[in-house]
Amino acid sequence: MEPFLYEFEARMKALSLAPSQVTEDFIRSGGKGGQNVNKVSTCVVLRHLPTGLMVRCSEERSQYSNRRSAWLRLIERLEQRRTAALRARRDAAEKERRRNRKRPQGLKESILREKKRRAETKSRRGRVDSSDY
Repeated sequence: MEPFLYEFEARMKALSLAPSQVTEDFIRSGGKGGQNVNKVSTCVVLRHLPTGLMVRCSEERSQYSNRRSAWLRLIERLEQRRTAALRARRDAAEKERRRNRKRPQGLKESILREKKRRAETKSRRGRVDSSDY
């Protein structure tokens, strides 16, 4: 494991993320940096194979700094995905719990009163007999 990955080890373990699941590509980056960025591949592209998530970092002139930043971003994005999935699962369970709960007694009584009133209104309507036409 790379030396800078040791500081992310606990977070990677929590995500079950192994360095073998990630491909690293190094390409030449543009922008400030002069001859260094034109000759040296300082841009780092990380791809997480199981999810297809891709991170690209080319902010620094140093490849080492860019690798560290790219790994940090990748871990943060995977954590965001995980928390979003947990939140969605929790929200779905809460919605199902609310949907299945019993109605309060007062609400049941008011619904039945409204049904009875509506039935009386309909029963007072005059029915049209087709033989009258």
